Amino acid sequence: MAEGRRQRRRGQGSGPPQSTAEHVWMQRKEKVQCSNHDATHRLVLSPDGKLSEHWAAASAGCSKTRLVKELDNHDIVQIVCGDQHAMALTRGGELFTWGQNTHGQLGVGSQAMLTPQPQLVERLKGIPLAQIAAGGAHSAAVSLSGAVYSWDRDCPSYVRALEHWKAVFISCGADHTAVLSKEGLVCTFGAGGAGQLGHNSTRNELTPRVVAELWGARVSQVACGRQHTLVYVPSLDKVYSFGSGEDGQLEDETEPNQLIPLPIKIPANTGQSCQRKRTSQKVIEITAGGNQSIVLYKEDQSTHLDGIATLKDKEVDAWISNSSSQHWESIKKNISVIFSSEACINGSFLEKRDKHFKTSKEVSGVDMSQVKCFYEKIRKKRNVFQKVQKEIEKLLPSLSSSPISPENFRVYLILPFLLQGENDSSYRSLRLLAQAITKLQSKDLQTLECLWSNLETSFLKELVILYQRVSQKNLSQFIIELIYDQRDPFSLRPHETVTLQILQILYQVNSRTGLRVQENNFYVPEVKPIIIMFWSFNMKNMALWKLTEYPCIFDMQDKINVHSAECNALSSVSTDTHIIAMGNEEWFFPVRRQCLLQDIWTHLNRATTQQFRKILKVSFAGEQGVDEGGLSQELFSVAVRTLCQPITGAFRRVASGLMWLPSQASGGEDALFRIGTLCGMALYNGCIAPFSFPRALYRKLLGLAPTLEDLEELLPDVGRSLQGILHEECDHVLESLDMNFTIMEEGGSTGVVELKKNGANIPVTMDNRKEFVDLYVNYVLNESIQKPFEAFMQGFLRGCPGRKWKMFLPVELQTVLQGHTKYDWHLLEKSVMYGRYKSLDKTIRNFWIVFHKLPEEKKKMFLVFLTGSDRISAYELEHFKFCIVDPQAENPDELHLVANTCHHILFLPRYSSKRILKKKLLYAIEHNESFGLS
Repeated sequence: MAEGRRQRRRGQGSGPPQSTAEHVWMQRKEKVQCSNHDATHRLVLSPDGKLSEHWAAASAGCSKTRLVKELDNHDIVQIVCGDQHAMALTRGGELFTWGQNTHGQLGVGSQAMLTPQPQLVERLKGIPLAQIAAGGAHSAAVSLSGAVYSWDRDCPSYVRALEHWKAVFISCGADHTAVLSKEGLVCTFGAGGAGQLGHNSTRNELTPRVVAELWGARVSQVACGRQHTLVYVPSLDKVYSFGSGEDGQLEDETEPNQLIPLPIKIPANTGQSCQRKRTSQKVIEITAGGNQSIVLYKEDQSTHLDGIATLKDKEVDAWISNSSSQHWESIKKNISVIFSSEACINGSFLEKRDKHFKTSKEVSGVDMSQVKCFYEKIRKKRNVFQKVQKEIEKLLPSLSSSPISPENFRVYLILPFLLQGENDSSYRSLRLLAQAITKLQSKDLQTLECLWSNLETSFLKELVILYQRVSQKNLSQFIIELIYDQRDPFSLRPHETVTLQILQILYQVNSRTGLRVQENNFYVPEVKPIIIMFWSFNMKNMALWKLTEYPCIFDMQDKINVHSAECNALSSVSTDTHIIAMGNEEWFFPVRRQCLLQDIWTHLNRATTQQFRKILKVSFAGEQGVDEGGLSQELFSVAVRTLCQPITGAFRRVASGLMWLPSQASGGEDALFRIGTLCGMALYNGCIAPFSFPRALYRKLLGLAPTLEDLEELLPDVGRSLQGILHEECDHVLESLDMNFTIMEEGGSTGVVELKKNGANIPVTMDNRKEFVDLYVNYVLNESIQKPFEAFMQGFLRGCPGRKWKMFLPVELQTVLQGHTKYDWHLLEKSVMYGRYKSLDKTIRNFWIVFHKLPEEKKKMFLVFLTGSDRISAYELEHFKFCIVDPQAENPDELHLVANTCHHILFLPRYSSKRILKKKLLYAIEHNESFGLS
């Protein structure tokens, strides 16, 4: 061994675990010890696992020793000493610190100046640490994925500046820190007064900075002394040093402080054995004491840092093959160590080929296929599987609620896939995991959502199915308890809703990533019997309302049923808090056909807020009939048809053929308020209001921001142009368009509008085109119609006092309000019921022959005649039926066809010929407003 001048002076930092005198890795058959730089503070770990602490007093020959009994039950894998504090890392991934805490170097969040007993560093719980280091009054650690943590004020902090640095080793001096990357780069930060940072200056550096003088030299080791630093470059077989050299530790008599790395002069070895070491396959190791530098030559690198327990393929195979043998007790112990530790789980299943070093808020570093493979192996071994599940269930209540870095989130990705069993233990654990997720702070939940969104589609789908399945189990149990009168029907317990909450979050993640998982995977069929029970028991405030906070679990028909249930409850004449009366309050609404809009507006202007809770009952002056839904539908259909006439000026009809809100309402904002009220009333009363509005309007009603795709539906040419701008690959093409951040107002008559301040002087470029498109979409679909939309929205909320319609997706709300515009007419024929007719009767066969030969427009007119609308309501999509009845007239050829719009009944006389039937049918549908009955 060759070593530098060894003039001792009190040091304040720990060197790296490289010298024979200061091992911090665990060689279980040997005594292991480490000390601070001047050896006044020393830890010793005996072969039987007992840890002792030794302090050397100022007076010669005096010292004190104590056993660290608090860690007797922990398997210690690393120990380090600072000047007056100590650290120990366990195989289970726990980091303990104790000693002086004057600068917060213990990282336990306590303001106590001295903590004599080891304390768990809670902030690093869950981080799979690879190595720990202690400085004079600061501490540091590096994780298995190269994340660096440092602390000298109460709690460890994640050194974000070193993210993706691929750190593999860290060393602390008195007041500075050096970090070594897997690529052999060195970063330093902290105190630089003696040049110990190697940046050719004596400045302090708060942020880690690469030692530029070492660029290109692949460093394999780094060690910090009190105020100097050593690095080893194996390709050159040289040790470089920088920092304080006043005591000769840099082997330079003339320069007390060395500001850049320079090779040190190593004394020549003497003796035959030493010569053999210099010429054989050697590995050099370096360490830096307080004021000393040590270089050690060895035949091979047989020592290494012991680390925390992580899962390894060979170990798992051994579990499977030996689970029934005498090795089972040892296997159980290993399973317990790993799966009772958040850190050990987070350090397992890492991506190969260093991909896990890229761990961030977007990249988990977990190889999910490894997780799946592990699950497939253990599920075939019942005792192994049950032991893993048992340890996970015990761990879950203690998961970190305040993650310090992206590595903490791996456990939330891994554990669900180890809990796929359809058994009570898996269900309990999934509920506990869901509770842990919901306790995360908003910013941390966003990180988890980002990691979920980056899962492969197959894994995201499996995750959805897991939480959907446990939600089914929870609601099934709820129904059973309800049936047997074992619980209060008006509320759900937290454990019954927490998995639904996760399912809803996953649905939102799925929506943001392009609906990769089909929506039906989120549906929970058990809501259907709960809705039925709601109606059966006439309940107002049942648990159903709580379930509506998670709309993803309802299919469209379920949402329609919930909306109808709410409207029924609101219109109930009962004043009881819980029970819905059998009857509903009604709003009698007489109108004249020739003055329909005028009469509607008169009713709306006079109505009180309470009036809109009542069920609409329409009557047309001079016509027979009782409104059971059909007359109300006819009122909305005729009113919409009238309002869509260009003469009214209520809307803009654009090139796509759709209706859009005007920039300034022609009749003032009152007109749009009334129209919004009319639409809300249609929704509340289960009717169609077939305005040809674009999807964007329904997104806005639901509080969602319209998108470029919405603009493309409304204004196809404009939308395609903007898409072209986003996908353009050549700069010069954008330049040739000579665009800036402005938009021409409607018709070009009101001039140019700037999309942002000074927009006329900002050209659209490749760099800002996304911003331009976003601002363009926002202006057309939001800013330019802000006041008209607000008036429409206020009216809509007035017309529909219910709020469960907000469960609908935009496309669903559009379908509910506009109805279905595409039909399978042959399916309609198959769904018909007959009264006093048979399907093979001549009149029936003639009717369908005539009907199927009609143009599409005439067929839709028949629907208007039959139902009051040319569209099939979303309320009846799956079960739309109508009935053809023989009125049994004595002279059928003299009668017209008559329809009961409320009950969808067509009274079809037995006409003597196909010609007469066609004539009568065409006359009826072309004059439908005179042939409808109640």
